[in-house]
Parts: sequence; structure tokens; C-alpha cells
Amino acid sequence: MAVQARSQQLEECTLVAVRPHAPSRWTRRRFVESICGGFGSVGLAGMLQDHLGAAASTRPVGPHFASKAKHVIFLFMTGGPSQMDLLDPKPALRTYAGQRPESVDLRTERMTGGLLPSPFEFRRHGRSGTEVSELLPKLAEVVDELCVIRSMYTFNPTHTPARNLIHTGNIASTRPSLGAWISYGLGTENRNLPGFVVLSPGARGGDLWRSGFLPAEHQGTHFNHSELDPEQMIRYLRNDMLDATAQREQLDLTQSLNRLHMERIGEDAYLDARIRAMETAYRMQFEALDVFDVRNEPDYIRQDYGDTPFANGCLLARRLVEQGVRYVHVYYGPGQPWDDHKTINKNLRARCPDMDRGTAALIRDLKQRGLLEETLIVWGGEFGRTPVSEAGDGRDHNPYGFTMWMAGGGVRGGVTHGATDEFGFQAVENRVSIHDLHATILNQLGFDHERLTYRYAGRDFRLTDVHGVVLRELLA
Repeated sequence: MAVQARSQQLEECTLVAVRPHAPSRWTRRRFVESICGGFGSVGLAGMLQDHLGAAASTRPVGPHFASKAKHVIFLFMTGGPSQMDLLDPKPALRTYAGQRPESVDLRTERMTGGLLPSPFEFRRHGRSGTEVSELLPKLAEVVDELCVIRSMYTFNPTHTPARNLIHTGNIASTRPSLGAWISYGLGTENRNLPGFVVLSPGARGGDLWRSGFLPAEHQGTHFNHSELDPEQMIRYLRNDMLDATAQREQLDLTQSLNRLHMERIGEDAYLDARIRAMETAYRMQFEALDVFDVRNEPDYIRQDYGDTPFANGCLLARRLVEQGVRYVHVYYGPGQPWDDHKTINKNLRARCPDMDRGTAALIRDLKQRGLLEETLIVWGGEFGRTPVSEAGDGRDHNPYGFTMWMAGGGVRGGVTHGATDEFGFQAVENRVSIHDLHATILNQLGFDHERLTYRYAGRDFRLTDVHGVVLRELLA
């Protein structure tokens, strides 16, 4: 009876304090849902975080062995960049221009023509002598930091399943993302910021940073890095409707309902995760507006990166890992701009300077600050492009052989690994799968990819499923 009386009292208090004209019956879940429209006000649960064990964050798994890296920045070229125009020169394309030699099975997703040579010149750069396209002069200056993998391959030529695979290790859209696994394994170094941050000019793609069956607190937090003003980038962060006293009263009520729910029903993992997200949101009010404001950087730093959305994303990624964020995923977007089915040469000339400048600046900046050794940078898309032409002056999707690179985080710089055939269509030497890439990333963070598991639906799941080999020859 005492519990029922207390419940009625809390419900009446809710009606007065939160929704004066609300219906007469309120539950804890309905109350929390009702106030979730305001990012900052909901996050005030953090006021009691240190006093209430029920709202405490789950403990990270922790690394299995000493790590080389503490953070990951994934620069994702949405749509699939063309390897033979950027980092995998194929002079044979000029020799056999317009032809379809039988030496390679040039099967493609759509109807395509003959071999399409790249018009861009390649030159050797750095002590390593790595060949780089004229489109990437800035990256050529830091090429000795890059571990270029020219033998990536996947097995699906369609954007959505291929993108799911590189983000989650599975072509389905229901699995936890790489960032969620890293958050689950390592937790966060900064309790005032999310452990997994997604920087994308558009809101599309939420399935790619989901937590899946992992606790919801490990889902990526999305920010629009095309905005410079953090107040626009992080909508509803501050509560302009309530003063501190009113916020505290609202929070006290929320936590009272939390405790009452625990007494009645027991733990509710989903709602507890939601409360933890609120706590992070509250704490972000004190730190995020400063960290997310790249305008605080000196002019010479901003000029080095450039002033485009992608440049801002690269600079913001550096600021975030500097403040302890574990995983930052930066999308070159919006949409899928690297999906060059036509006018590819014109498109690359327009697009590459922006990507090249921001990416190279990020590498230099991290190195100058002593952060490159502990930050693993990964660059690439969901697949590559075909060496044969589509629509006359474009390239189709190519999952059979493409290029990605890594830098920092304990990988060897100045290395070129693997090879495609003479036309750049199929990976033929030291082939590297997406699961191999994931296993290597986790290894650098101190995890045995076969042991970083989560039990769900009666069995243990892992990012790499039943696949994946650590690319030890690429490690310093």
C-alpha cells in the first residue's frame, strides 16, 4: 500500500511539475518519453549520476593485452573512391584502352564498356617511393605515414549491404557497428563526451552507427559537421525553458520514478541506457560547446585544414580524440559523392583537393601533437571502381579489388601491401577482407577479435563473425 501511495504521489507531482495539462495516468516510461524532446533538459539525469548506482554506466570489457592505439578516426569516402585514379596505378589500362581482355573476368554490376585509362599521372614520393596520383599532392607529402592496402576485397557490389559490411562486419543492418564494439570494449576516457561520435553533413545513415544488440549507450552520437556554430551542430543542448532549480526538481522526480520502477519491475536495460544517454547529454553542456567549436583553433591551423565541411570534420576529429573520444567516424558527404558512374575525371578534379588537404592536415596535426602514435586513422569507402567504363566516362562499383589505407596507431608507415591484377579489377596478391581489417583495428586497440564477444539470443557474437586474420605484417 505504501508503494502504491508513493506511486500516486509521484504521478500527481509529475502532472504538476512537467505537464500541467497531461492526462491523469502517467508511468515512468511515459514520463521519460515526454521530456525527451529537449536534449539538454533530459540529460539532467547526470546531476545524480554519482549518487545513484542504478544509473551508473556499464563497465567496459577492457583490452586483452597492451594496446598500440587508444583512438580510431575513420575517414569514410561514401560511394567508393576510384583506386586506379588515386593510389593504385595501372599503366596497362592505356595499352588496352577500350578493350576487354580475356585475361581478367571483367564482370560488373551493370553494362560496361572497355578499359578506361586514368588521365592522371602517378609519381613516387617519400623515402618509401610509394606511387601517388597527381590528384593527391598533400597526401604525397605525408605518404611515409601511410600503410596503403591495394588488395582489399568484399563480396557485394551494392551500396547498402557493402556499407553495412564495412561498418558492422555483416551485410544486414541490424548488427552493432565498429564504433559501438570499440565503445563496448574500451568505454570512454571523457565522461563529458560520447565515446563514439559520428560526423556527417546529413542525418541519413543511422543504421551505420547503431549499437545493435549491444547496450544502447554504445550507439554513435551524430553531429552535423557542416555547421560551424556548436549551437546549430548540437541542437537542443541547452535548456532555455527551466532554471537550474527547476531542472534539479525535474531530475529528482525522474530518479524517484526510476527507483520506483526498480522496486516494482526490476531492471529495464533499455530505459537505463536511455537515462545514461541523458546523463551524457547533461554533462555535454559544460564541455561540448567548447570542444565542438573549431573556431577556437588558431587561424594557421584552420588554414592548413581548409574551410569545407570535410575539413571541419577532420579538424573536429582531432579535437575529439584529443579530449578522449574513442572512435570518430567522419563521412565525406552528404549522399555518396564518390559514386562516380559518369564524368569521373571532372568529379575527381573537383573533389580531391578538399579531401586531400583535410586528410593530410589531420595526419600532420596529430603527429605534431604526439597523438598519431596512439590514434589509428583509416581511410576508404565501401568498395572501389571498375577499370572499365560506364556511360562512356564513368566507373561502376567494384567490390573485387580496391584500395584503403591506415596511418598511425602502431601500423607501419611507408608500406604498400598487396596488389590487384594488371588492370586493377581483382585483388590477387595478399588479399585483405573487411573482417581482416576489423581484426587488425581491434588488435591495435588491445583486443583479440575472437574474444571480444557479446552474448545475445543464445550465442556469442563478435564483430568479425567467424572470419578475420590480423595483418601482423603491417604492424610496427
